[in-house]
Amino acid sequence: MTKSVDIETINVQVTLRHSNNHNSVEEYARDAVQSLAKVFPGIISCHIILDHQKNDVEKNKLAEVTVHVPQHVLVAREAAVAYEPAVDSCVESLSRQLQKHKEKMAP
Repeated sequence: MTKSVDIETINVQVTLRHSNNHNSVEEYARDAVQSLAKVFPGIISCHIILDHQKNDVEKNKLAEVTVHVPQHVLVAREAAVAYEPAVDSCVESLSRQLQKHKEKMAP
């Protein structure tokens, strides 16, 4: 199930794999990704994949966030016991990646 919503010119797409009907988690992920616009205002789009792994008992919730910026694609993947901490870890990682990218672009 994939939903796409434009929020402040950033196209955020959320895909759920092996699960469905997680509207609160989808909304949480959308809100978390919006904070990346403060770090790097040139984000074109974001794709969030939330996956439930059956083979891992402890950290079976996977989050993958892909951020498209001009001429680059940044990706973060994390596994956790719940979707929220996995999304938070991805956002922190992408925040660092975007900050580095921003510093490299500066003259």
